[in-house]
Amino acid sequence: MTQVSSVSAKIVPLPQRQRGLSWILGLGAFGLALSLTTTSAYLPPLLQQFTESRTLIAVVLGSEGLFALTLPLVIGPWSDTFQTPMGRRRPFMLVALGPLGFCLALVAFMPSLWLMTLILLAFFFAYYVYEPPYRGLYPDLLPPSEYARSQGKQHLLRGLAIGAGLIGGGFLFDLWHPAPFLITAAGTVAACGATIFFVHEPPGATNRVFEGVRAYVAHSWRILEAEPEVRRFLVCNSAWEGTFAGARFFVVLYITKGLGESVAISTAVLATVAIGYVIAAAGAGRLSDRFGIARVIYYCSFVYGGGLLLGGLVQHWRDWYLALMFPVTIAGGAVMTLAWGLLFTLTPPAERGTVSGLATTTKGFGLIIGPIAAGAVMDIFGPYFESTDGYQLLWPVLAVPILAVIPLVRHLAQLDGRTA
Repeated sequence: MTQVSSVSAKIVPLPQRQRGLSWILGLGAFGLALSLTTTSAYLPPLLQQFTESRTLIAVVLGSEGLFALTLPLVIGPWSDTFQTPMGRRRPFMLVALGPLGFCLALVAFMPSLWLMTLILLAFFFAYYVYEPPYRGLYPDLLPPSEYARSQGKQHLLRGLAIGAGLIGGGFLFDLWHPAPFLITAAGTVAACGATIFFVHEPPGATNRVFEGVRAYVAHSWRILEAEPEVRRFLVCNSAWEGTFAGARFFVVLYITKGLGESVAISTAVLATVAIGYVIAAAGAGRLSDRFGIARVIYYCSFVYGGGLLLGGLVQHWRDWYLALMFPVTIAGGAVMTLAWGLLFTLTPPAERGTVSGLATTTKGFGLIIGPIAAGAVMDIFGPYFESTDGYQLLWPVLAVPILAVIPLVRHLAQLDGRTA
């Protein structure tokens, strides 16, 4: 990999191994996933009280992408150089913790579309202050041999959070609309706070100089130009995150509005997704140890993208569809589980925060394009698919990015000396 001049970043040696570190780190992912799952699944029904436009709902929720596009370009490289007795990553995470919980607890009580949007924007701001430094903790504290398995543990907890948010949140939402948001606020603060307080990050000499937005963005751009394999990964990451975001924004509305099914069917579908995700998280690390991270992603992408494409044929619900969905959810879970593990293997050691920030930024492209494209296609072509009001188009639209980046994943798989 090409060496790039840094904005005062230093390579921090691995500290003495902390017992249970992978699980403690994974609690941060649990909290983040729980918060996004709840907002993505249960804000759209609340927003529908104020607007019927699926495109507008997608724009409101997709505004997350604006923060993902911008904040990590500054927060990521800044956390590479922010040396304090508390470490360099955790101060940012600590600052974001309170606003995360506050906004989640408040958002469901807002009496208008614009006030709800304002609180949601504040939540997204705090989220993307927390996430890039959190991602940077993994390569800082773990040896390369543990990247894949640590991501498996992280996504196991993430899968549990998604399951809790989708299934438990559904029951709570039926009882009282603000309930899932209040429970999520407490759970997010507890889980994300546990990572901050129980991880032992190496202290550094005091250096809290902010070198300027322009300097940090320019440094991120230099990394992007100098690391072609990182660039390829970032394109793939945009596609994966766009599909995932589009699915989580519209899946509940697809089942209840498009197929006209009950909350019970929605809960069964979401439970299947969560179980498949957890199974993928539990097994993906071991498979990648044997076959290589990129190679596992490569083969799973065919099942994932192909399954989404076939989902566009569904116009009426049948219970046996759950069996067909199950391998697709496992394949999709494996892709999402191993993505960051793959990135860590491509990252220059001195630029971990910067590259984590770039990856979160490309997630922003996916968050903007995926849901808005899906919402727009359903609004435009919905009259031609009256049986589902256009919702069946969601799945072919989301399949396209997954299938489109398969050649790039194949190239990354070949870097290991394995022919995909």
